[in-house]
Amino acid sequence: MNSLSLQQQMKLQQKLSPAQIQVIRLLEVPGCELSQRVNEELQDNPALEEIPETDHIHEDEFSTSDSEEDYRNPLQNDDFNYDDYVQDDETPDYRFGSNPTQDETLSDIPISAGTSFGEYLKSQIYLTKMDKPDRHIAKFIVGNIDEDGYLRRSAEELSDDLAFREGLEVTPTKIESIIQQIQAFDPPGVGAKDLQECLLIQLRQKPHTPMTEDAIAILEKCFDEFSHRRADKVRQQLEMSEEDYRDALQEITHLNPKPGSAWTGTVYDRNQVTVIPDFIVDNVDGELIVQLNQDDIPELRVSREYSDMLEGYSQSSKADMTSRHKDAVRFIKQKLDAARWFIDAIKQRNETLLRTMKAIVLMQRDFFLDGEDSSLRPLVLQDIAKLTGYDSSTISRVSNSKYVQTQYGIFPLKHFFSEKMNTTSGEEVSTREIKQVLLELIKNEDKHEPLTDDQLAQKMNEKGYAIARRTIAKYRDLFNIPTARMRRDI
Repeated sequence: MNSLSLQQQMKLQQKLSPAQIQVIRLLEVPGCELSQRVNEELQDNPALEEIPETDHIHEDEFSTSDSEEDYRNPLQNDDFNYDDYVQDDETPDYRFGSNPTQDETLSDIPISAGTSFGEYLKSQIYLTKMDKPDRHIAKFIVGNIDEDGYLRRSAEELSDDLAFREGLEVTPTKIESIIQQIQAFDPPGVGAKDLQECLLIQLRQKPHTPMTEDAIAILEKCFDEFSHRRADKVRQQLEMSEEDYRDALQEITHLNPKPGSAWTGTVYDRNQVTVIPDFIVDNVDGELIVQLNQDDIPELRVSREYSDMLEGYSQSSKADMTSRHKDAVRFIKQKLDAARWFIDAIKQRNETLLRTMKAIVLMQRDFFLDGEDSSLRPLVLQDIAKLTGYDSSTISRVSNSKYVQTQYGIFPLKHFFSEKMNTTSGEEVSTREIKQVLLELIKNEDKHEPLTDDQLAQKMNEKGYAIARRTIAKYRDLFNIPTARMRRDI
């Protein structure tokens, strides 16, 4: 007979507060999207309001510029105990979900000429039969697709990120099924993990013909031989005639190896997508002044009306509290808490961004003075983390999708980060400099006799850069430069 028993267990578990989750999310939002995010919050939360321009000189304890100590809590009344009406773990549901006004918009979304690649993909989510939770996951996945149209992160990694950032437990299997739906989006081939899958997705979306079937067989069974132009081995393995191979090859060469290039190669080049800098760095007589670009971000405060309303309820005794009054107290308190969380999250976001940018400017001072890439020092996330006292993951979130305006142009923050290597003389140089030298060698090579990886490594060593052949191959892949055999002009 089975017996029931109670067991006591102690374990240490880290749990993020709603305010911490809010800060993490806002850190990743670039300035061009923050204004929209603030406006959405103003619409969702009546306890949050924008400070009118005329009120700035009279602003008091409700302003975003005030400290926590100056905020007067209307619940500090001996005759009123909020805990009688709301549980400790009761927090507003909308704090953790996606924006309802976006998710509930089921109408077709017009695509303007300036639509970004990510926005275009997200607009297609609403044309599927996904339910609301799946749409939220799909938007998160689309946000991880790079500018070439590839999803280079595994389902397991995406599952972990959803759990950490969104508090959602989604299995890798579920994520894989949503990725498959995204791979049916336009442009064909989007959402693939690599070139082979990208080309196969495009072929499978074409009408089935003998040429497409042969092309699929080549990519599925002989991709390595095909990518190295070993035509004889491919034909021998697939028992394919030279004519059939030529037709299949023509089918493959008409595919797009970078589905996202339609946006990065045309829309951006025509200045139809404007980059709004998050930071502005000015050089004033040799002194570098760093400031946040906050022109479009409204100043916020907690609503006096809601605060006074809650204070009025706090004057009532518990005996006078009806069920309706209790519901009103719960609603008002949740909205006031959410407003304070959001205001504090914005303040902490701005402080973190500004401190991080100042550290980058300090480390890359020479570049901000002369604008030369050769002046960039080797710099990694850990260097800035050490200087600011933040975790390297925080620095990563700050530098992602953020831009800075300088007198020499607008640059992404990632432009200032690169690994370091030692030259043969022992000098530390940025890998960015090494990549530029490598690109120049390839650009100026004899196109009839292009340099092999071994030859490139030898020439780099002659220039003082101790670099191995496998590193040359890695950098080539990074810039999508084919091997010497495929670069040869016949």
